[in-house]
Amino acid sequence: MKKVTQGNITWASFNLSEQDHDEYYNRFSNAVLWPAFHYRLDLVDFQREAWEGYQRVNATLADKLLPLIEPDDIVWIHDYHLLPLAHELRQRGVNNRVGFFLHIPFPTPEIFNALPPHAELLEQLCDYDLLGFQTESDRQAFLDCIAVQTRLTTRSGNAHVAWGKPFQTEVYPIGIDPDEIARSAKGPLPPKLAQLKSELKSVQNIFSVERLDYSKGLPERFLAYEALLEKYPQHHGKIRYTQIAPTSRGDVQAYQDIRHQLETAAGRINGQYGQLGWTPLYYLNQHFERKLLMKIFRYSDVGLVTPLRDGMNLVAKEFVAAQDPQNPGVLVLSQFAGSANELPTALIVNPYDRDEVAAGWTPRSPCRWPSASRATRRCWRWLRTMISTAGRSGLSPT
Repeated sequence: MKKVTQGNITWASFNLSEQDHDEYYNRFSNAVLWPAFHYRLDLVDFQREAWEGYQRVNATLADKLLPLIEPDDIVWIHDYHLLPLAHELRQRGVNNRVGFFLHIPFPTPEIFNALPPHAELLEQLCDYDLLGFQTESDRQAFLDCIAVQTRLTTRSGNAHVAWGKPFQTEVYPIGIDPDEIARSAKGPLPPKLAQLKSELKSVQNIFSVERLDYSKGLPERFLAYEALLEKYPQHHGKIRYTQIAPTSRGDVQAYQDIRHQLETAAGRINGQYGQLGWTPLYYLNQHFERKLLMKIFRYSDVGLVTPLRDGMNLVAKEFVAAQDPQNPGVLVLSQFAGSANELPTALIVNPYDRDEVAAGWTPRSPCRWPSASRATRRCWRWLRTMISTAGRSGLSPT
């Protein structure tokens, strides 16, 4: 195992075999858990050997982590790739406080129970002392799943017992540093962007940036824009939608399919509605530097964040924080993003209703704009809160 120390932080890393990486990451984490937790059972491809690879890698991670853990350490584990890790650590005699935070949604029992190893995963999750979720609905869905499988006892507040294991559940909506975002958004624009801004003074700019992922609702978004162009011809030449969607998980077939789907839709929309001097849709399948994106946010009239399901979606919060308070843009936000709970004065829409989404893009869309100070939470506050809760938990580890 390779270790690198900088100041009081040490990074430890090791390599997985090609088989382990494929089974653990591609074929189970991202071909089973990711689609299921985002309510896309139609995309789940469960294979027994991939499940075994997922368990094997988590066991290996526990073996690698074991000699690094000091007696008074709090262990903080993140996300769906590592659901069984606390169980593996307990099996090896680790009695430290172990916390877990899930960055993505937790599905309801009707969805979760469709996974063949659902009962085993639930029982393993109860080996954590503290489980953190993005929203109250995610926390409640987790508890509902347990209650379907076994007796769930709630002692007081958010302290529970299941399968004889005590654990605590809390909600910690992840945030951003709004001051850092605001600093990145301010200042002079790069020459090419400044020129483009000058050229587009008379055009309403609709902007969106998401990873290329089926959970983000990109095909539905393109169809909503197509509906807008069809139903509101008076806006032709007066609006422009730019979608940045860098490739992620390109080895997974579902992600290859959505890239082809978007490329086809973009060509169709521009072919049917484009004019000399006006291209209605710019679709860019590439990565852009983050500070540049914050500047683009600041000069956009509409920010579009309409996932079909998302744990939180920090892009929505970043768009808010990047705005000029004297001339803010409008945020169109999916009701199925966790951030909708924290940005209630954005224009909340149902991403499955293309007419509702299309209406949200028109220049006269009403939207009361929340201030960044009320609409965002600092990331360090989120971090400190979860760690301090794990540290002072009165629960006894198994």
